[in-house]
Amino acid sequence: MADDAPAAPEKPLGVPSPNPLPLSASQESQVRDIFYAREEHDAARVEWFGMRMERKKKREHAAKVAAAQEEFLREWWGLPEEVRRKRQDEIQKRYGVDSVERVGGMPAKDRPALGTDGSGAR
Repeated sequence: MADDAPAAPEKPLGVPSPNPLPLSASQESQVRDIFYAREEHDAARVEWFGMRMERKKKREHAAKVAAAQEEFLREWWGLPEEVRRKRQDEIQKRYGVDSVERVGGMPAKDRPALGTDGSGAR
């Protein structure tokens, strides 16, 4: 029956002491450095998000300028778009989409490659 008695209320955990020990000079400088680093980081974040729309406008303007230049070159050289696309597709089909550029160029189709006749000479 002694178990039925209510237990003494426990003290809630809180701040260890209402008067904590003061920081040393080196600890104060570390806290100050952390505070100013966070302030600088927050200011940079605010600036980055503030300039977001301006960067978007610059990207859109650059894309418009590039499209206008491409259109001008197409008109200047008189090359229709479908011809240009057909040539690009032909090059990609011939050399592969991910082919690397060869320094010596591509060999002629009618010329045998080195060493195909077994002699090792051309």
